Amino acid sequence: MFITFEGIEGSGKSTALERVREHLEGAGREVLVTREPGGCRLGATLRKLLLDMSSRDIISEVELFLFLADRAQHVHEIIRPALDAGKVVLCDRYADSTVVYQGYGRGLDPVVLHSLNDLAVKGLWPEATFLLDLPAEVGLNRALARNVTTGRQTSEGRFEAESLDFHNSIREGYLTWASVNRTRFHVVDADRAPDEVANDVCRTVDKLLRGEEKKHA
Repeated sequence: MFITFEGIEGSGKSTALERVREHLEGAGREVLVTREPGGCRLGATLRKLLLDMSSRDIISEVELFLFLADRAQHVHEIIRPALDAGKVVLCDRYADSTVVYQGYGRGLDPVVLHSLNDLAVKGLWPEATFLLDLPAEVGLNRALARNVTTGRQTSEGRFEAESLDFHNSIREGYLTWASVNRTRFHVVDADRAPDEVANDVCRTVDKLLRGEEKKHA
């Protein structure tokens, strides 16, 4: 099963994902954890370009195609082989991030972006996507504090440096996109303690996996 985690900066995606990994591995399942950008060798190089503060002059169309290049290689090299091997794949951001950030955030056409992503991933979309939702100001403050603590203000701070209005647009874009794709998206209230969020996500993942097993029984 392919499961992705989405949300604004500081929404707690990575924390929830790690808790799901621990939960699934504790139950004896094989799990691959990956992320975008940067889940493969090419992606690690592109991540530096896309997130570094020195790249703030990159125009929207260039940003888009760098993300698509990372995603196409990531799917080919990492995600699809893991799924073929029967692993549960947990990915921190995927194609929905591009639709929302470059669409609702940068003003490109979400329908065109979805088509370009579909081409890049050769039709591979997740069975489930968890949208960790919380007010943009709360998430941005969390993300800025995290970057200071980890020393990543410059190396990975390009999106955090955007205005609060931009981040509000991203949040609204995610909620809009989730409503369009409601059979796949699970919206989770992330303005709570991390344990509460992770427990909710783990319970839903267990239900999804049981349903998947029944379909193939």
